[in-house]
Amino acid sequence: MQKALYVINENMKIEITESDIETVVNLTDKIPEFINPRGANEYYRRLDGVPHLILVALINEKPGGFKVGYERDGYFYSWMGGVLPEFRKLGIAKKLADRQEAWATEQGYSSVTFKTRNQHKGMLIFALKNGFDIIGFKERESVEVNRILLRKKLKPIN
Repeated sequence: MQKALYVINENMKIEITESDIETVVNLTDKIPEFINPRGANEYYRRLDGVPHLILVALINEKPGGFKVGYERDGYFYSWMGGVLPEFRKLGIAKKLADRQEAWATEQGYSSVTFKTRNQHKGMLIFALKNGFDIIGFKERESVEVNRILLRKKLKPIN
């Protein structure tokens, strides 16, 4: 996968590129919505032996967001992602998602699936605006942490 470069203005450049677990773990510690962020061991456990993609958004060459996904039960599962608060509202999450979907399509996946919590309204709105459908629901101990499953069908490459 080639890097993608976006010039926001003369003072800001965003590059979407493949990266590594250590960079992503460092970013998760800085994203306030992550309660008990996943450590490197969990990433290695989930990604070991399965096709996967780790993307990072570099803002002026510094990591500012990420998206991690892997094959799960024959489909592509977008597992973790986030953007540092100071870089939100710049379209970084959309750029990361678009690159992830392009890669998944190139690999032959027909859809991308992910799960979020009810309390993450911004993520739900983002997903619905970007073509995801709600496909399931898992009730938990409180309404805020109920899980919502979403899937987006990918358009095959012609």
